[in-house]
Amino acid sequence: MTQPQIGIIMGSDSDLPTMQAAIEVCEQFNIPWEVAIVSAHRTPNRMVEYAQTAHKRGIKVIIAGAGGAAHLPGMVASLTPLPVVGVPVTTRQLQGVDSLYSIVQMPAGIPVATVAIGNAKNAGLLAIQILATGQPELLDRVQQYRQSLNDSVMEKQKRLDEIGYQKYLQNMGQ
Repeated sequence: MTQPQIGIIMGSDSDLPTMQAAIEVCEQFNIPWEVAIVSAHRTPNRMVEYAQTAHKRGIKVIIAGAGGAAHLPGMVASLTPLPVVGVPVTTRQLQGVDSLYSIVQMPAGIPVATVAIGNAKNAGLLAIQILATGQPELLDRVQQYRQSLNDSVMEKQKRLDEIGYQKYLQNMGQ
């Protein structure tokens, strides 16, 4: 297997359905990744070891998903020189707002880039863009992806113009 460039970690296996979107982005861009369950509270020694050795193992960006107290992204960021992207995971009690506040409120000097609640896809895309700053061929693929988003919107607009908003709305779920 090729050396992973993106580490995707989560505090619990229950976070994997959310974090799957980051994995899929890595696969879409053909970027090697690794995935691990690393709990800040239940496996603190594992978290420290993972964070302190990731750059030595060739990881360039860490995506860390966590719910509730959501300490994983911030603690990992405090232990690694790598960029960390935090993914707030939805919780039953507060729908992930608790996770978002925990991840986004980092002290000065220890940044964590934070995406929207449950939006591991954007975390994956941000990690890819970070890698692309030093990989021209990957930067080209990011630009192609962005163009495909533009093309998709323009196709939808064309269809809306052709059939009108009422038919468009009727056909949206199909």
